[in-house]
Amino acid sequence: MADRWVGQIAADWRGAELSRMDRSLCDFAERLTRDPAVMTAAELEPLRAAGLDDRAIHDAAQVVSYFNYINRVADALGVDPEPWIPPLPGAPAA
Repeated sequence: MADRWVGQIAADWRGAELSRMDRSLCDFAERLTRDPAVMTAAELEPLRAAGLDDRAIHDAAQVVSYFNYINRVADALGVDPEPWIPPLPGAPAA
């Protein structure tokens, strides 16, 4: 059950069964990852409306940013993913 749910989120979180809070977090993470230059204070309002306080929003921004950072470092250094991690759909063959 959990593996199926995680697979749904990895494939496309929009189709997964998520709470309002989790959906807001995923949307925030995607926006911050794809286009960080357009982030404004307005991007935080859906998170607050979903029940997150400033500390939780800060923590979310830190976690998303760290993963973006460390993935870029790994990409820059040519680090291959662990063999047990399946390639993302549509990713070029290694």
